[in-house]
Amino acid sequence: MSSSPSDLTQLLVRWSEGDADALEQLLPVVYRELRRIALRQMRRERDDHTLVPTALVHELYLRLVDQRMMTWQNRAHFFGLAAQLMRRILVDHARARHAGKRGDPAARVSLEVGLEEAPNRDAPEDVLAINLALERLATLDPEQARIVELRFFAGLTVEETAHVVNRSPRTIKREWRLARAWLFRELQP
Repeated sequence: MSSSPSDLTQLLVRWSEGDADALEQLLPVVYRELRRIALRQMRRERDDHTLVPTALVHELYLRLVDQRMMTWQNRAHFFGLAAQLMRRILVDHARARHAGKRGDPAARVSLEVGLEEAPNRDAPEDVLAINLALERLATLDPEQARIVELRFFAGLTVEETAHVVNRSPRTIKREWRLARAWLFRELQP
């Protein structure tokens, strides 16, 4: 099966309608893409992270399968939800690791560490601080929050993000700059 956006969208729609064959055809295509995203994301995590890319994709898959009543609109909708779920998985793991440790889960982290290089690989509180800031951004500008989520948490490039949200790369670059500036201010110590 080709993995063109229109083919993927057709499979997603058929799956939404209850077609089990569509799910069987969809899984190999989606798995490869999600694993690629997970590999990119896990490069930002600490070396001793309990999740490996395959486990992250499997955890993501379990959460996606639980989306029983989901009516998939298209490829962008699917990967947008996948990015949100991937973010939640990583944040949940950071919270679990941070539990019982001293420190404020909303501790400040610099934007350069938080959004350019990645959170401190040994500091789950950095992931939590970025998550809290991203939640605040989502209340102000959901599209910018989604772009940050796709770029940072899902590890997509500008071009991949543009494709997923159906915007031009130029628009994504502009919105990414604005979101980073806002988050920079929010994450300052």
